Amino acid sequence: MPSLVDQGHHTDIVAQQIVLAASETEYFHELITAIKNAEIGGGGQHLLQSLGLYSIDRESEIESICSLYQQGFVSSVNQLQEVRDGSFTLMTDVLGLNNSIQSSIEALSQQKKALVDCRAVRQKINDADQALHNCLEVLRLANQVYDLLGKKIYYSALRALDELQNVHLLEVTQYRIADLIQKSVPATKKLVGDAVMADLNTWLFRIRETSQFLGEVSFYHTEQRRTRHKDRSEKIVPSTSFMLNSAVELVADEDEEFDILDNEDVQVDFTPLFECMHIHDALGQMESFKVDYAFTRRQQKELLMPASITLIDLDGASLSELLEGIAGFALIEKATMKKAPNLRSMVEIDELWESMCQTAITLISKALYEVANAELLLKIKGVLALFIQTMSSWGYPVGSLDAFLLTLFDKYAELLKRRFSDDFQEIVSTDDYMPMPIHKGDEYDKVVNVSWYTPEKSRDELRFPCVLPFSQMYPLCCIDIRNFLNQFYFFSDDHFRHPKVIDDALKSSSQSLDELLCEKVCHSLVDRLSSQYLGQIVQILINLEHFEIACRELEQLLVSARSSASAGSAIALRASEEFRSSKKTAEKRIFELVNSKIDDLIGTAEYDWTASRLENEPSNYMQTLTRYLSNIMTTVLLGLPTEIKELIYFDALSHAATMILSVPLSPDIKSISRQGVAALAKDVQYLTEFVDTLGNPILKENLDELQQTVALMQADKSDEYYDVATRNKKYGRVDAVNGPILLEKYKNP
Repeated sequence: MPSLVDQGHHTDIVAQQIVLAASETEYFHELITAIKNAEIGGGGQHLLQSLGLYSIDRESEIESICSLYQQGFVSSVNQLQEVRDGSFTLMTDVLGLNNSIQSSIEALSQQKKALVDCRAVRQKINDADQALHNCLEVLRLANQVYDLLGKKIYYSALRALDELQNVHLLEVTQYRIADLIQKSVPATKKLVGDAVMADLNTWLFRIRETSQFLGEVSFYHTEQRRTRHKDRSEKIVPSTSFMLNSAVELVADEDEEFDILDNEDVQVDFTPLFECMHIHDALGQMESFKVDYAFTRRQQKELLMPASITLIDLDGASLSELLEGIAGFALIEKATMKKAPNLRSMVEIDELWESMCQTAITLISKALYEVANAELLLKIKGVLALFIQTMSSWGYPVGSLDAFLLTLFDKYAELLKRRFSDDFQEIVSTDDYMPMPIHKGDEYDKVVNVSWYTPEKSRDELRFPCVLPFSQMYPLCCIDIRNFLNQFYFFSDDHFRHPKVIDDALKSSSQSLDELLCEKVCHSLVDRLSSQYLGQIVQILINLEHFEIACRELEQLLVSARSSASAGSAIALRASEEFRSSKKTAEKRIFELVNSKIDDLIGTAEYDWTASRLENEPSNYMQTLTRYLSNIMTTVLLGLPTEIKELIYFDALSHAATMILSVPLSPDIKSISRQGVAALAKDVQYLTEFVDTLGNPILKENLDELQQTVALMQADKSDEYYDVATRNKKYGRVDAVNGPILLEKYKNP
């Protein structure tokens, strides 16, 4: 336990520290601490004593100082009093001010509280304002989506909707509006999809309306390419072997740039389609869009195809509209595939194309029965060929259409045969069967150019008017024959990839031509051989002769007309043999008529076989007979070839000799006098002299039997006839039966 001395010393120190404190706060701190420690340690009394002693010491010091400095102190006290009074006044002012400040502080505290409340309200207002701003921004974007929809800016609307959903709605998720708008997003997306589909449907409708015109423009462009290709082919011979749409033709025509989908006549904008694809891709509905688009195009294809067409309208509008519509539709499909390969596949387009082709073929086939004119069918083929070439240039397969051209060709061949059959029938039935008169040189040139005829004289040697050997039917038939063949190759103009079919058709056409020539020309001419008019029969024979020549020339023409791919053996027309055979029939008919006339003339012979005097002149019938033979050769038979005329002469003289010889052989004649034989000999001599004037020794052979028989009857030694050696030498042509009969009659006058 500390000693009292130490404790007292410590208390003195503590008292000094309290008195010497630098500030009031420190003073109170030291005082409180000392009191507390004294109380704890039981030194409170000591502390009071120390403080009391310190106070006494200080008072003593003050008194000492005051005694020393009393005057100054009094003065200071007075000053201090004054200061005190001033301080009191000041304190009063300060207290008043403090009270005023205290009052102000209370008001300020209330204001501060009000301010805090205001700030809280303001914060709430700010929060509400921010929330309202965010909600308004959401509403603005939502309205913007509909505004963009109204302006048809679909992708921007979709992007705004996406931004609204993924950004701005997240800022207002605590509000009900966010839930409402979130729930409306699918419906809004559907609105976007429906709106863009509505625009696409409008575009598709316009495309459907434009398809026919687009097809018409594409046909016109192909026609222009045809013209350019033809011009190039005429200038450069080798290019004639290249077809339209061949690689060489495409290279040659590449300078002529023409966009079928974007030109001064038609413009096809695919923007609505691209936008619709883009929107559906963004919506994740691309597959369903492909299905819907394909279905819509199939529906449009069905609407494009009519229930029926006609092929006999004056301008061919029905067929042209059908093919132009198909072409425009197919061109749009092909362009769509090129511009959007993910939307349309080649398989889908080919299926649509083949479906349209088959429908078109069916429609045309059903309407073909109306067509009864080959020229009209040729126009139909021309339109179809233009369609094929146009679509082939776009890469579409045209095999079924090419095959259908064969059907058209069969119909065309049938119509040609029918038409030319009627033409041949009319030509043959209306012919005058007289040599054809030619009045002018140009008329002659036309006939020679169209006919297979080689004149005996050159063009310069002819004098007009002149007469050609054949009748008018021959050049007319030649014209029809050439036209018949040319019409087949007209079908191959522009486009026909079946040259062998044409060649086969020519072969069949040659058979058809054979049939026409045989039935309509040859048989008709043969039927007219029943006429009794020799001039008409002769003219028919001349015509048959020229038709036979024409058939030989025609056979060569048919061979040369074949394509190189199907060149083969020669073509033999049955008509050639028919005309040749009919010539024989006509010759026989001429023989019949001439011989009939000879029979009639010889039937008028009036021999007096028992006459007793000699006749000085030939018989009248013999003079008439020779005059008749001479006249027909210089008039009616003049146009016949020399060999035929000689053959007619040969047969006529042979027949005349036989008939003259038959007169004395008649059973009615029992005996013949020497004068009767002399009269017969004079007629035979007259006939022989006439034959000598013809300048053909062979013709005299026909009179050998007649001459030798008359010589036998006039012989002094007729018994020589029964000597075989003598008979063979002098009377070898005398009939072994007739000779003895005539000798017997001559011996019994």
